[in-house]
Amino acid sequence: SNAAILRKGAKKAGLKVFGGENAPYIWVRTPKGVTSWDAFDKILNGANVVITPGSGFGSKGEGFFRISSFNSRANAEEVARRLQELRW
Repeated sequence: SNAAILRKGAKKAGLKVFGGENAPYIWVRTPKGVTSWDAFDKILNGANVVITPGSGFGSKGEGFFRISSFNSRANAEEVARRLQELRW
């Protein structure tokens, strides 16, 4: 259920979301012109949340970042809320 919460939060933030339906990871496309490391910095500094830059998975991961649903429900809800507060 945490993955569903995170998917919904990222979608409400206007981000394109993949995965998280039969897996614990949610993949999110970065907004146009934003690298995966730029997204990492923005989310870390703007929302106090750690995600994984897609480029860490190789060149095909650039333009994406990954969110893990391995956490408490309360934390997943908080991350979803914080993602929605970021302005891209």
